[in-house]
Amino acid sequence: MYWCQKISKQLSVLSGSKLFLILLIRMYIFLYIVLLLLFGYGILIDYYRRSWNDIPQYDPGSPSKEFKTKVTVIIPARNEENNIGRCLESILKQSYPLSLIEIIVVDDHSTDGTKARVNSFNHRCIRLIDLKAYLNNENINSYKKKAIEIAIKESFGELIITTDADCVVPVDWIKSMAILFDEKQAAFIAAPVKINDGHSLLSIFQSLDFITMQGITGASVYKKIYPMCNGANLAYSKAAFKDVNGFEGIDEIASGDDMLLMQKISKKFPDHVFFLKKTGAIVNTDPSLDWKSFLHQRIRWSSKADKYNNQNIFLTLLFVYVLNLCLFSFLIAAFWNIYWLKVFVILVIVKTFVEFSFVKTVADFFGQKRLMLYFFFLQPLHILYIIVAGTLGKFGSYEWKNRKVK
Repeated sequence: MYWCQKISKQLSVLSGSKLFLILLIRMYIFLYIVLLLLFGYGILIDYYRRSWNDIPQYDPGSPSKEFKTKVTVIIPARNEENNIGRCLESILKQSYPLSLIEIIVVDDHSTDGTKARVNSFNHRCIRLIDLKAYLNNENINSYKKKAIEIAIKESFGELIITTDADCVVPVDWIKSMAILFDEKQAAFIAAPVKINDGHSLLSIFQSLDFITMQGITGASVYKKIYPMCNGANLAYSKAAFKDVNGFEGIDEIASGDDMLLMQKISKKFPDHVFFLKKTGAIVNTDPSLDWKSFLHQRIRWSSKADKYNNQNIFLTLLFVYVLNLCLFSFLIAAFWNIYWLKVFVILVIVKTFVEFSFVKTVADFFGQKRLMLYFFFLQPLHILYIIVAGTLGKFGSYEWKNRKVK
């Protein structure tokens, strides 16, 4: 009996050692796979960097003829009493003739003083539309798309420009859009957006994340890899909007009034889609005030990832998500063996160096170079954020403007 117990114990030790060896081999195989993914990621980021640098800075100069293009600026607004005033004031200061500008604010069931603030301007260029009056108590999934669609039907502009109620626009904003529209017969124009960076961790994190997205946006549109834009600063021809039947086919998707529409227009007018790289066309917006609202915003953006017909953008988003998930797994493995913490730190350093040059170049354009001081330290948080936003964007729900959306 004694010898049987001793042999059984030795076999158990050998079996445990064998299992440990198998797990160790699998982890190293996994590490090599992650290194290959990181290598591919480096190639992708360097392509973005070179493509961003290739985009010429747009200089409209002096127009060769008198301005004639009528422009409608559409601003969907819900509970924006504290922001809509600054936005409207900045638009009314435009260098483009006010006689050719129409500003339509669509109030989306606001419960604060948004409508009163808009009406207080009493300006001939500004019109207020009450979305509630057009819906007849109908419940829909995308109020913003419906707001824009109604405003376009009511508009007089040949060029539709959209922004958000919490944005402030530069003085040459409309002029730059209109000249590019006339020069290139543009069907769609994506333009830069900047988050005003503060000194809080949340503000800095948002700004760095947004800089990266803006760089990818410019590079992707310029090289025609896939359509990317932000609804806070974009323009399109009313004729192009009608030619693709507006939001038809995407109107049940809560998000996507910008990129999904751009996808439709890009498919029909591939040579008439542009990115306006001009510092004088940058629209400024404030960061989210807390982590919850920030995360809900990013989940809303990522929720439309599988709705893109363009496989390039879906595969790129999936690739980035998988890479970050793999990197994070080494941090989890460190709970069992501290060695994997060292591996995680080394991989994060490599990822930082891969991204740094690209993000710095874009930060220079936006005048936010100081943010690069925090770039390395925020990498682990950014990895976690990509995983959480990507996962909840697909499988979770989010709250936006006090509405819960699946």
